[in-house]
Amino acid sequence: MRTTDARIAVIYYSSTGTVHRLATALAEGAADRGAEVRLRRAAELAPAAAIDSNPQWRAHLESTDHVASATHDDLVWANGYALGSPTRFGNVSSQLRQFLDTTSSLWERGVMANKPATGFTASYSTHGGQESTLLSLYNTLYHWGTLVLPTGYVDKDVAARTGGNPYGVALSQQHAAQDAGLLDAVLDAARLQGSRLAEVAARLAVGELEEAAA
Repeated sequence: MRTTDARIAVIYYSSTGTVHRLATALAEGAADRGAEVRLRRAAELAPAAAIDSNPQWRAHLESTDHVASATHDDLVWANGYALGSPTRFGNVSSQLRQFLDTTSSLWERGVMANKPATGFTASYSTHGGQESTLLSLYNTLYHWGTLVLPTGYVDKDVAARTGGNPYGVALSQQHAAQDAGLLDAVLDAARLQGSRLAEVAARLAVGELEEAAA
């Protein structure tokens, strides 16, 4: 298996930086596995007044201005996807949702079909809707025809240290503030998931090449 056969698009939205940190860790895990990685952010939709009402929001937006916005080309290029969003009332943020809602033409062509994909999220409170956000995100992946790659309990030690969410990498900001080691544990889980995503994408890519050559 040639790990360089994996091309991973990590596409996320983050307002104050938590999901961005998870996205970066996932990208690191995939890159460490030998994958080519594109880190992309969903375009901001909120009005300036809303952003300026939260200094962290404005500061994060300006500090990540160098991160390119996600485009359809990223979905065409990649053979594995990691999609991330903060929890918004137990659902995907409007910014990431807007990008996903533009992909009908790619869906009709089967561009995303048979490619592995995973999700990640963050919320303020421990039970702030993380699981429902991930399940909502996966509804799009089902329609795309992707192969959903949840975290499961593949690494039981990592699962135990991060709260045991089998649906995807997730972080509670409130819990992390109370547990000094939680953030590091979740970032480790994100790197592991990025590595797994790259491995699965590479295996599928090699399988396709071998089938084409047969």
